Amino acid sequence: MKSLPHLVRLTAVFAVIGLAAAGCGRKGDLDPPSAAASKGGDVSKPTKQPGTVDKPFLLDPLL
Repeated sequence: MKSLPHLVRLTAVFAVIGLAAAGCGRKGDLDPPSAAASKGGDVSKPTKQPGTVDKPFLLDPLL
């Protein structure tokens, strides 16, 4: 029964870590939509800036 106190201590440590992670974030209301979304524009596709080159990323197929 020597491992029982070790198990209790480990459980307490993970509980504290879980509570700390659950407390992360920003408290308050959600941000209002941007001006582009309120004008009825298609915000699902990002707008491309003139003069930029599209460089594909390794994980793009997953998105």
